[in-house]
Amino acid sequence: MGTSPVLRKNASDLDGASGPFIDLETRATKDDHQALRLWLRLLSCTVRIENYVRGKLRQEFATTLPRFDLMAQLERHTDGLRMSELSQRLMVSGGNVTGITDQLERDGLVARTLNREDRRAITVKLTESGLKRFREMAASHEQWIIELLSGLNQEDKQAMLGMLRKLKTHSRALAVLGTHHRPSPMDRRK
Repeated sequence: MGTSPVLRKNASDLDGASGPFIDLETRATKDDHQALRLWLRLLSCTVRIENYVRGKLRQEFATTLPRFDLMAQLERHTDGLRMSELSQRLMVSGGNVTGITDQLERDGLVARTLNREDRRAITVKLTESGLKRFREMAASHEQWIIELLSGLNQEDKQAMLGMLRKLKTHSRALAVLGTHHRPSPMDRRK
């Protein structure tokens, strides 16, 4: 996700038992633009959830989030994926994918094969034991997310999905146009 190690370290305590929780949102003040405060809150929630999941994967499955994410991509593509496709889907460098794949292959969870159409390309697939292991992790992962979001009722979740879809569509449109929206005086309202 691109968070720094400092954020992970600071964001590891979800329950706040060790004192006041310091996260990205604490950077904002009431005088900051509402959009900035909202962005920092979204980012803080994302970092907290991600760190909770990282901890649970480490604790319960002795694995990492990048390994889980790579296996999730392979589970969705039963014929396997090329290393370059994995890199694109995971939005990481080819070197990162190679390192993670090496670890998973040593553990017998994935297998590499030469691509029949392009002998220079390598396809990665989950092994039977890899698929079984991933499905165990995925079932737990789903329960962790359900638990983390259980503070919201169905209507809250549906409303958030709608609002975030709107935000995603707008931000994608800006990225495609390559423009930077300059806030109008109306936008500057808090």
